[in-house]
Amino acid sequence: MAANPNSVEARDVAYHLHSYTNARLHQEQGPLVIEKGDGIYVEDQSGKRYIEAMAGLWSVAVGFSEPRLVAAASRQMARLPYYHTFTHKAHGPVVDLAEKLVTMAPVPMSKAYFTNSGSEANDTVLKLLWYRSNAMGEPQRKKVISRHRGYHGVTIASASLTGLPNNHRSFDLPLPQVIHVGCPHYWREAQPDESEDMFATRLALELEQTILAEGPETIAAFIGEPLMGAGGVILPPKGYWEKIQAVLRKYGILLVADEVICGFGRTGQMFGSQTFAMTPDIMVFSKQLSSSYLPISAVLINDVVFEPIADESNRIGVLGHGFTGSGHPVAAAVALENINIIEERDLVAHAREVGRHLQKRLHALAGHRLTGEVRGIGLIAGIELVADRETREPWQKPGALGALVNRELQELGVISRNMADAIAFSPPLIITEGEVDIVADRLEQAMDRAASQILTPVLAASAKR
Repeated sequence: MAANPNSVEARDVAYHLHSYTNARLHQEQGPLVIEKGDGIYVEDQSGKRYIEAMAGLWSVAVGFSEPRLVAAASRQMARLPYYHTFTHKAHGPVVDLAEKLVTMAPVPMSKAYFTNSGSEANDTVLKLLWYRSNAMGEPQRKKVISRHRGYHGVTIASASLTGLPNNHRSFDLPLPQVIHVGCPHYWREAQPDESEDMFATRLALELEQTILAEGPETIAAFIGEPLMGAGGVILPPKGYWEKIQAVLRKYGILLVADEVICGFGRTGQMFGSQTFAMTPDIMVFSKQLSSSYLPISAVLINDVVFEPIADESNRIGVLGHGFTGSGHPVAAAVALENINIIEERDLVAHAREVGRHLQKRLHALAGHRLTGEVRGIGLIAGIELVADRETREPWQKPGALGALVNRELQELGVISRNMADAIAFSPPLIITEGEVDIVADRLEQAMDRAASQILTPVLAASAKR
């Protein structure tokens, strides 16, 4: 902690409650203050530069300080800095963005609805599902099935959809309308001698049994990330989404694809739904939609979802839902320009090619004494750390080893993020193979440093015996 009470660090501790932070620990150690960013780099107030290997929070697709996004925001700010979309009002940027998203969607979609974050978007999804069920004369159809370790946000509804314990503890969550089924993490969850296909079949059977136990007529939808991000970068096993969707179709249950992390090139295709052959009824976007330069998110719905909602709004006289900033003109203009850049520079193909190099470099660490599993696709990857490769046991307690390696990596000038003991990588789509090499080299150094710290005491204890 800085001794100067007027420093940014001291004032941060004095006045600012942080997200995803131990508030008491923060009072002791204070923040890392980031002053500026450029390309794949950010710089702290001491002038130290870091490769931002998480693109902020999985989100800065085109890199930091992209001049075209700054100019797009400036132009729109000067022309129409704000307007709303209530009561039949519209403006050019929101219409343009809605048209762009609906027409570029990988499956037929009908309408776009805009919110300000992925959490708000998934909260809206739950409300629209309930609204639709009432419109269809099925008031009992209110339950949504999600998955353990899935991440869908932190509002009351979206945190309920999230399947991570720390998003529920002491918040009195989840809501009773949300049901969680198994996580599709083959390395952790498969039974002995169970193939990927057998594992996927078992998860599909679990889903069907859950639907039957709850009553198919009570289930509105199933929500899932194409691949799980904040749960530790979990790729579904082969055949998983094919089998899950077959069950959903059998019982007439809608599929919601949470593309907040996967969308706009992260997996090496424009959408994660394409990568994993999903055909959702609802798609949710945020993060890379605007490279997070401004807060914006979107919910796409198909006609099967839209038509009953439109009828119900006509019956009542209004769709009684909305946000002051929904479809904000400046955010919409930036999102449009961001998508234009992704398309013009072919960053999806770039992510696919450079992503192969990222996966290759990380898989080269599979033999490291701290490596449990390496997983990923495109420009998203995770390396799960273990203290004992045979038993897959953690060091001290779950998350301690991940936090240690993450600290060492930051000291070496790479910002990542650990989800428990999984170190995640989700760099800007503009990263080069040479820059990937720097990240991988420094990761290996960080793992070596951590290994020396956790293994030396063990060896010393063994020598005494």
